Amino acid sequence: MYTGKKIRLREYKKEDVKQAQNFINDPEVKRLLHPGIPYLFTFEDEQKWFEGMSGTKEKYSFAIETLEDNKYIGGCGINDIDWKNSVIVVGIFIGDKDYWSKGYGTDAMKVLIRFIFEQMNIHKIKLNVYSFNERAIRCYEKCGFKQEGRLRKEIFRDGKYYDEIVMGLLSEEYFS
Repeated sequence: MYTGKKIRLREYKKEDVKQAQNFINDPEVKRLLHPGIPYLFTFEDEQKWFEGMSGTKEKYSFAIETLEDNKYIGGCGINDIDWKNSVIVVGIFIGDKDYWSKGYGTDAMKVLIRFIFEQMNIHKIKLNVYSFNERAIRCYEKCGFKQEGRLRKEIFRDGKYYDEIVMGLLSEEYFS
């Protein structure tokens, strides 16, 4: 387990699967995460995802749990690793909307960043975020990420095209 001020990152447990499915099928959550057509995930889809986590060396997923009441509220992790160039792609979501805009996502991202730079010896962390997700952009900027690029009108949501923003954080920025 890796602990911050408000959360801990822990392994996913089988009992998290149903709640994870509920989180990922929530239209507000799905709109912020999934670039494709927002089809609903079945319980079997979520179970396959859970079962597929073990044994992989290129993806690491953590459940986000609150410190005050040990409540599972979302997830984060490493979605891709380029060992040669020492670059990692990360993602995060807070599925329980009662915990939105209260610092839980920022705390979780800071713990994940610390793990990546201090335990994995990685040079760069990057992520992509949709331009309409202003809350996430503020979170990433608080964690030290800088905008590196913008893919214009890359994502179609709610009848309109939006930009996808590429953000990055270098190890020397983290350690300075």
